[in-house]
Amino acid sequence: MEQIERIERMEACLDVSEAAIRALSQALSAYEEAQEAYGRLSDYYGSDLWMQDYEDDEAGKLPKELKRGVLSQDAVFDLLTENRELLVRMLRLVSHALENDGI
Repeated sequence: MEQIERIERMEACLDVSEAAIRALSQALSAYEEAQEAYGRLSDYYGSDLWMQDYEDDEAGKLPKELKRGVLSQDAVFDLLTENRELLVRMLRLVSHALENDGI
């Protein structure tokens, strides 16, 4: 009975691990594909063009219906900060996995 329970527990571990690895692989693929756009956004946020767009928005020169989250001071900064925190998290995870799993 103990053997059967162990095999069932390990089978559940296999199922959970496979699903998580598959999901992570898909998420990493999407993340990799977004890097070009992310780089353009990062460059824009610190540029004179962003400042001009921001000032024009503040002056009411842009159409009211224009989606303008990119001009909020917090949205892009928060995204850049979240990305950095995610990168640090991934580095820690990879480091831990390499140290403990002997990969």
